[in-house]
Amino acid sequence: MADFWRDKTLAQMSPEEWESLCDRCGRCCLLKLEDEDNGDLYFTNIACRQLQQPGCQCRHYATRTRAVPECLELTPDSLPELIDHLPSSCAYKRLYQGLSLPAWHPLITGDPDSVAQAGISVSEKVVSEDYIHPEQYPEHIIQWYEREGEE
Repeated sequence: MADFWRDKTLAQMSPEEWESLCDRCGRCCLLKLEDEDNGDLYFTNIACRQLQQPGCQCRHYATRTRAVPECLELTPDSLPELIDHLPSSCAYKRLYQGLSLPAWHPLITGDPDSVAQAGISVSEKVVSEDYIHPEQYPEHIIQWYEREGEE
């Protein structure tokens, strides 16, 4: 599997290669708000109730779209329509845009903890949607601070 992301398109990847692109940062599991006037998306620091803290693992990953119908199910076919729902650090988004994987990505470092060490993971930085009333969602809009390897 060495450096497959450099040699293959996203559509050419095996299911195992595709899944290994996910760095388990948890950013795509954050609730997003859409401006009804212009369609702009805003990330919040509110995590889906299925996101385990710490560790950024989905409690029901294999059946996530049944547990949470609005969950993003990324595939090579769905990626273009979901691209705006992904943070700039996302490997799927970066490769789709012709960029390289960031230096902290586990496929580069060989260390799954490199995501947290780089400050990319949302683990222990977010609150579950179970604790926030929907009227409070706008108070939880956040900005990602672009870091080296995210631009």
